[in-house]
Amino acid sequence: MTETQIRALVIYRAGGRCEYCHIRNAELPHLHFHIEHVIVKQHLGGDEPENLALACDRCNFYKGTNLSAVDPVSREVVSLYNPRIQSWEDHFELVEHQVVGLAEIGRATSRLLNMNAENRVQLRRDAESAEN
Repeated sequence: MTETQIRALVIYRAGGRCEYCHIRNAELPHLHFHIEHVIVKQHLGGDEPENLALACDRCNFYKGTNLSAVDPVSREVVSLYNPRIQSWEDHFELVEHQVVGLAEIGRATSRLLNMNAENRVQLRRDAESAEN
């Protein structure tokens, strides 16, 4: 596959939304979305589509090279959410435009990626308004 084909596949597979915080690109075209490595090359991740995800610039920035984070409830170190092998709905839910972690992985990931910063919550509100 060419780089363009891989990019198109990743965007299509993600439904045009950040695979972490679920902000949609279509309703907020001013946001920058990245094709990011779920497991970065530094940790032996590759460029194959099975290791790539669509991420908004903020989630990509906060995730960085991290593979794990501390769950704010249990204080245990847990793996971050992996959109290639885990279902978003198993780990998160949207409640009044906030991403709520349902268990350790969801809580740790949403905290590390700062998914509920006020500007992120407002972007989800804006996206919902654009849909209606």
